[in-house]
Amino acid sequence: MSTRHAGVWIRKVAASMVSVRSVALSCLVVLGFVVACGKDSPPGPVDPPDASVPEQCDGGGAARCGGACVNTEVDPVHCGGCDNACASGQSCEAGVCVSRCQIDGQQVDSGAVNAANACEQCVPETSATTWTQRADGTQCASGQVCSAGVCGPKCFIDGVLHAEGEPNPANPCQACLPATSTTQWSARGSIPLLVGGADITAQGWTVVPQSPYSLTYGADYVRLETSTNTGARTSGQLLLSKANAIDGTKPFKLQVTMQVESASRHNQLDSGAAILGSFTPTVGNSVDRAQMIYLDSAAIGWADDTQSAAFSVVDGAYHVYELSVDAAKVATVSIDGVAKLTRNNFTTNGNIAIGDQTNDPNVDGVTRIKSVELLCP
Repeated sequence: MSTRHAGVWIRKVAASMVSVRSVALSCLVVLGFVVACGKDSPPGPVDPPDASVPEQCDGGGAARCGGACVNTEVDPVHCGGCDNACASGQSCEAGVCVSRCQIDGQQVDSGAVNAANACEQCVPETSATTWTQRADGTQCASGQVCSAGVCGPKCFIDGVLHAEGEPNPANPCQACLPATSTTQWSARGSIPLLVGGADITAQGWTVVPQSPYSLTYGADYVRLETSTNTGARTSGQLLLSKANAIDGTKPFKLQVTMQVESASRHNQLDSGAAILGSFTPTVGNSVDRAQMIYLDSAAIGWADDTQSAAFSVVDGAYHVYELSVDAAKVATVSIDGVAKLTRNNFTTNGNIAIGDQTNDPNVDGVTRIKSVELLCP
């Protein structure tokens, strides 16, 4: 082959190779595009949310309030719904505002009673941080009510507090007896006129004295003692009297529980140990003294000596002496429930007296009075 022909052939071959290379490159480009098209496309731009559609909150009780998601089941600012705020001292439970107290670091339910004081309770409306006193008259225990924050045996009747044993002003045979009722007056068996061991003047009694005498107190009694000085023409006198103790227009029963330590023999209308169901100061008038009950060492009787009964008065024991007057003005005197004396037409001015009624020399007595009671019908 000539040199000219060889050069032509080489140029043809080179051109063919360029053509083949171009085709190959073209195929690679096309193949790459195809492969690329087979893959996921990159994410496109995200559209902004539609402001007209509110964002949803997930979870039970969740709601969108004030631009934020809140739990209206427990949120005290949005309790049960947006902007439904609980008051001070309240918490939100199950979508409801519930009152609470925070006392000594403890959460306390509204209305709960203080375990250490039944007259205090949680009242958040009054105080959410301290116990609040319960109203006077609130029942706080059996037979007890609240008074100034303290639980005790009292009565709360018609809006007024009454101390235990206090009588009904309209009926002395009724009293505040908390063990029976704290809301109503209770019937009682007797009206105490004198309680031994307590100051008698504070109980409404008046002392009628003449020396020599002594008046002393024991744990449950008041002791009266009189004597006569040697050669004296008069003796000591000591009476305890109480005005308006009984209603003389009605039947009554007067009981005196006393012990006669010693007693001289009486003189007619005079006695060193006596019970007077009617009394006119200072020693009783003639009617008072005639129907007076005298107590000698071994007998009891009417001081006008119309009737007497043997009895061991000075035996070192307490006895219950009862003067009972019925609607017909018949009086009966009993000792420990046993009738000893009777008389008709007994009259009284309502005053009573007990003790040494006379200043006759050597007519003296020593008595201990434990109680004086007016029995209720």
